[in-house]
Amino acid sequence: MTAIEIQPHTDVQVSVAGKAIRFLKGGGGPALVTLHHSTGSIGWLPLHEKLSERFTVYVPDMPGYGQSERPEWARDARDIAILINQAMGKLGLDGVTLAGFGFGGFVAAELASMQSGRVAKLVLVGAAGMQPSSGEIMDAMLMDFVEYVEAGFHDKPSFEAVFGTTVDTSLKELWDFSREMSARLSWKPYMFNRRLAQTLQEVTTPALIIYGSEDRVIPPVCGSQYKAALQNSRLELLKGLGHYVEYEDADRVASLITDFARS
Repeated sequence: MTAIEIQPHTDVQVSVAGKAIRFLKGGGGPALVTLHHSTGSIGWLPLHEKLSERFTVYVPDMPGYGQSERPEWARDARDIAILINQAMGKLGLDGVTLAGFGFGGFVAAELASMQSGRVAKLVLVGAAGMQPSSGEIMDAMLMDFVEYVEAGFHDKPSFEAVFGTTVDTSLKELWDFSREMSARLSWKPYMFNRRLAQTLQEVTTPALIIYGSEDRVIPPVCGSQYKAALQNSRLELLKGLGHYVEYEDADRVASLITDFARS
């Protein structure tokens, strides 16, 4: 099968609740929306480029992150899910594949629980949102943010292959800005919602759950908990990878998402 010709990605903005939300958009084909980690979006990643061979990929800065305006009233992941849902509506995005990474997975799960009709396929990658039945979610508020991001890789060389031996100042500023918004949304309880497992039980949307076996940020047991909560789901545990599986093995993650979304 011939791949769809890749188009250069562009900026798209939509206003929701009086605030601008910025999306990157690229590729061609069915719509696929990705939601970033609590660290914010650093732009168009190799994963997005690979997915754009088969999909029209939308990469928002979630409200309060990056170049999207901050809703000062927002206080939990569900608030952001409501705004992303409304933004997708304004962009005419229905029947999409929604892929959430880390905190973005938490938001994606909340969105699916309230508006599953808009989401044809759900992908949760190293998703927060569940209270781990064993272990704890790593607390980004109590450590240096470069140290926190490095902990998301299975080893230091993998981190340095992406971000270098010295992290750029602008990237540190993005991470710090993102941490402030994440604290507003997920401080108590930290990065989970005790009600989420219950609200997901009636969701019939096909779901793919991906975790790295060496994830030190979100305990991989949360993947099993999502699988138990979502009745039409499967779990892929990627051996030897950490929390940021899409950085460590973009080809494999893109292939899993593509095969699942096109099945």
